[in-house]
Order: sequence, then structure tokens, then C-alpha cells
Amino acid sequence: MPTEIMPLPGRVESLAGSGLATIPKEYVRPESERDNLGDAFDEALKLNSSGPQVPVVDLSGFDSPDEAVRAKCVEELKKAAEDWGVMHIVNHRIPLELIDRVREVGKGFFDLPVEQKEKYANDQASGEIQGYGSKLANNESGQLEWEDYYFHLIFPEEKTDLSRWPKEPEDYTEVTKEFAKELRVVVTKMLSMLSQGLGLESGKLEKELGGMDDLLMQMKINYYPKCPQPELALGVEAHTDVSSLTFLLTNMVPGLQLYYGGKWVIAQCVPDSLLVHIGDTLEILSNGRYRSVLHRSLVSKERVRISWAVFCEPPKETIVLKPLPELVTEVAPAKFPPRTFKQHIQQKLFKKTEEDFTSLK
Repeated sequence: MPTEIMPLPGRVESLAGSGLATIPKEYVRPESERDNLGDAFDEALKLNSSGPQVPVVDLSGFDSPDEAVRAKCVEELKKAAEDWGVMHIVNHRIPLELIDRVREVGKGFFDLPVEQKEKYANDQASGEIQGYGSKLANNESGQLEWEDYYFHLIFPEEKTDLSRWPKEPEDYTEVTKEFAKELRVVVTKMLSMLSQGLGLESGKLEKELGGMDDLLMQMKINYYPKCPQPELALGVEAHTDVSSLTFLLTNMVPGLQLYYGGKWVIAQCVPDSLLVHIGDTLEILSNGRYRSVLHRSLVSKERVRISWAVFCEPPKETIVLKPLPELVTEVAPAKFPPRTFKQHIQQKLFKKTEEDFTSLK
């Protein structure tokens, strides 16, 4: 979720288009964060087919009438969630034509002149976080991220505020509504598989997260303009997602880096896939068996990157998040104290840095 504190005039897109050769100091990351920074596209080419690769899970196995095939699919997803905390999913059954349309309408909005996009600007001072925005400075560090974004709730439909959705392109609302409905089916499937991977009944995790009525899906379209010094900047700084699951679609320009095995690894782009993150909420419920992975976004000198992140979140105050009793034993005591989702967002107690992440693992 976006977190902003201090206002900053202008947009990163405008800054990137001004012809500057060096980035303002507010965007320069400290040296401690520059390990493996560089042009996102170049870093992906370096990796090529060598080094650790984010696992790919074929969800078609879960729809098989063969119980052994279904069990193997669950085991593959469980292993990816325990080891990486992130995976590409293929054969997810969301029509690929619809995914292409999602890309088109999102790009169509960001192709508008900045002046037109400003009509949809959010207003942090009033608490209105939905809309067009840019990451604002943190009072302590003053550091900024090289991105603009659009953020809004997309499901359940009855809880959405269409007045906060872009009216341009004109089919944005229709396409996004359809995508939200299709993705919600995948959310249920993933939570069912992850429940079974923990030895629980298939509906357990979804019930604990609010079910169809209260589990929210918030979409953040991230727009990363070209950056003249990608080796000094980050599109999004290192963090773990507070969500239960995060689904990520991209314009096939690489940039996502994951902290895995004590180093930063860039995720390759896999055609026709969605990339899925385990978030903090599932790490809490699973008592640490599923991992919420530390990740960040690189930028590129020559390519604009766009990603569509959908955060699946429990209601903020009506559910208490804690390790499920079935997963707490004398050998595996509860790793996390009870908290509401709102309290977790406010506290964000764990995995702020590489060192914290490593010590927890």
C-alpha cells in the first residue's frame, strides 16, 4: 500500500522527461542500498538462465481429476511459498486477451499528459489515498522512489468507489472490473492450495482473511519512467508486502528484485504468467512456514516499466491475525503476537532491512 508523509511538487514522469543527466539527490539511494543496483534490463540479461530462478507453478494440475496430480501441484506451490515466498503461476485461467486489455488501459492512462492525469490526483493530507500519486518523502530519510502510480480498490465491487477510477481510457472501468472478478477466482484457488499445503481444510485461510465479503483487493499500477542513473535509484525501496497475497502483472520489462539466499536476485519475465508474492499476513497465519519475501524494484535508462500489483488484504479491524492454533506446538511456538491488520500496518515490526530479513530466516 502507498505510504506518504511529506508533499513533493511535480511527478517523476515530468522529472524524467525534462532531459536531466543526473538525478536529484533526493532520489539517490545511500551506498548501503546500492548492492546489485543497475539498469533493470541489463541485470536481467546478465542473469539470463544462470543463477537461482523464481519457481513456476502450473495451476492446471490442481484442476485434474487425478488426486495424485492435484497433490503434486499443491506440494509444488507449498515448496515455492516456503522457500521463495514468490512464484510465477501459469494456466491460471484468466483469459490472456483480458490481461492484454488490462495492460492496454493501464498504459493508456499513463500515456495521457500529466495535466490530464492530475485530475485524478490523490490527496494524502485529507486521507484520500486512492488516485494518481507519487511516493512522497519520508521525514527521516528524505529519500524518494523513482515512480508514479495509480491506486484504488477493485474488489468487492460493492465497496469500490468508481469516482476514484480513471475515466480515461473510456473502457478502463469495464476492463478492470472484469479482471477483478477473474482474479478473485484465482485468489480462492491459491488460498485453497496454500491451506492444503499446511495440512488444513481447503477453505481455512480464506475464512481467516475475511472470505468473499471482506477480503479486499487493492490495485496499484506502478509507472517507472526512464532514469538517467539507474545504478543510483530505486523504483520501490526494499520492503515486504503487508498483504496476504500480492498478484503482479507487468509490461514484460524486468525490474523486480528478490532477496533470496543472502543476495539480490532479479525475477525473469515469464510469458502468460502472474507473479504471486506471499505477504506478511500469510506469514503470520502460517506461523512463519510461508515466507513474506523482501523485494524491491529497479529502474532502467532505456525502458519504461509498468506493473500492476493487486494486494489481497483482510479487513483492517474486525479480524485478529495470529498464528493458526493448528500450526502452534511446543516445537513450533507462536512466532508473532496477535494483531489486527491495521495494527500490523502501523507497527510493521519485521523485515525492514536485509539484516532483519536474514536474522529471521
